[in-house]
Amino acid sequence: MNEIKRNKVVLVGNGAVGSSYAFSVLNQGVCDELFMIDLNEERVLGDVMDLNHGMLYAPSPIKIKAGTYKDCRDADIVVICAGAAQKPGETRLDLVGKNIKIFKSIIEEIMASGFDGIFLVASNPVDILTYATWKFSGLPKNRVIGSGTILDTARFRYLLSEEFDVAPSSVHANIIGEHGDTELAVWSGANIAGISLKHLLEKHPEKQGRMEEIDIDVRDAAYKIIKAKGATYYGVAMGLMRITKAILSNQDVVLTVSAYLEGEYGQSDVYIGVPAVINRNGIRQIVESPLSEDEQEKFNHSVKVLKETQKPFFEQ
Repeated sequence: MNEIKRNKVVLVGNGAVGSSYAFSVLNQGVCDELFMIDLNEERVLGDVMDLNHGMLYAPSPIKIKAGTYKDCRDADIVVICAGAAQKPGETRLDLVGKNIKIFKSIIEEIMASGFDGIFLVASNPVDILTYATWKFSGLPKNRVIGSGTILDTARFRYLLSEEFDVAPSSVHANIIGEHGDTELAVWSGANIAGISLKHLLEKHPEKQGRMEEIDIDVRDAAYKIIKAKGATYYGVAMGLMRITKAILSNQDVVLTVSAYLEGEYGQSDVYIGVPAVINRNGIRQIVESPLSEDEQEKFNHSVKVLKETQKPFFEQ
């Protein structure tokens, strides 16, 4: 009897983001098997037990186990949440040196297992670490994806939904660029339930000042959350789960992920947050949203900051 092909996900890094991701995956029944890897093996065993004890109430049963890098061999997706965390007052880019070293050893171990699936990277600075994963793994660009601005976009849509009193799913607006201080809102393409934001603001000019506040609130949200509770994890875990679902269910859905550019938006040789079509093969294509002149300039600046930051680590 032929063995049934099961959707298998391996999680590397079981800190606040990783464990929240595992909980999200269980809650939505996204895969068939979830293996969890962390240097703190005792914590993994505790989380595996805890998650399995909630299995009765999940939409469908999932096999959740503690794993090793050998378990990556036949995984469909390896999700990386490992690395040094962002501390209060520290930018995501401050983490580069520490985390590139950590990633090199992790990727080498994963590739040694024979892994030939899709990498999904969440660790910060996510754009640079996704680039590092692509470089270290040798996998095609479409099969190395970063969480990019998926969380920033979710924050943006949530705040706009609150302002216009509709569900976030009825808001269509993206944050692109670096997942960090140089990210930008694509105001020119934003719409609420099909009505352009520009048109709505012409009818409600009193809301214009609030848009400027929302722009700042989205960019600085992580700093506020880190100051309040030490780390952000629920939002990004839900975003990672959404990307995972898009891949395993072959959805062809557009999400703002960190993708490799080869001429799109006038830029090349950089991983950065842009809208992309996600399916079983990873990134099917990048969606080039029309940008205003100001937005293009800001995007170019974001690319420049990322390239200058990562250059010393990848020079031959």
